[in-house]
Amino acid sequence: MLRYASLAAIALAVAVPASAQLGAATKSPPPEGLSEGEGAGYAKGKYAELDALPDWGGIWFVQFGGSGGGPPAVPKLKGEYAERYQAWRAEVTANDGVVRRARSNCSAPGMPRIMRLAQYPYEFLFTPGRVTINQEAWMQTRTIWTDGREHPPLEELDPTFMGHSIGHWEGEVLVVDTIGISDALEIDTGMPHSAGFRLTERIHLDSADPDVLVNEMLMVDPEALEETFSVTVRYRRDRNGALIEFQCSENDRNPVDEDGNTLYQ
Repeated sequence: MLRYASLAAIALAVAVPASAQLGAATKSPPPEGLSEGEGAGYAKGKYAELDALPDWGGIWFVQFGGSGGGPPAVPKLKGEYAERYQAWRAEVTANDGVVRRARSNCSAPGMPRIMRLAQYPYEFLFTPGRVTINQEAWMQTRTIWTDGREHPPLEELDPTFMGHSIGHWEGEVLVVDTIGISDALEIDTGMPHSAGFRLTERIHLDSADPDVLVNEMLMVDPEALEETFSVTVRYRRDRNGALIEFQCSENDRNPVDEDGNTLYQ
């Protein structure tokens, strides 16, 4: 009996990540550019500083037609990335506009596209050392570190949907630099980018209307883009609004045929 109990304990130890096994004994080193005792993890005594920041309270919806009219800006792809985009367009045309997806239909678009969704609102939360963006779409959370940390070397970052964002305030403008965005994502629909994609944002209230937030986005990618791609997004405030639950995965199921048989795609 003891033998079987020991085997079960070994199996559990293998299944549980080492960090979880260590529990309270686990301690991460300070982020790049910070020393022990510095950073967003040491917020006590710093909350009063938030009063000096601009008022971004409420929730924010992307404005339709907020780019000043005319056709939307389009990134200028090059090399294999332009070829991949043209092949994607040809496939979509041949399939009557149906887009083949390489991942779940409930997979979020990630950066930079998720900052340009016209249907679902955003919420910006200020806490010492960070700005947190809660997004109704896919119930995503984006962290922008404002505690003075630096990016880790790109080769040491695990590519993610949100990437690694660091920011600083220039007066009432939040300047954000993001790297490490997964190259499985897109600049815009069907438009791929490389692992070297980099996004800079300048986010601020409109000087003519404090209920409008402006996000000036600048994108560079030496491998995929012929030139810097810039686009400006404008968001309209709802002071008393609240984000609602977005649970896409609840209905992310295989299609069923007329006989009730599960289909596989």
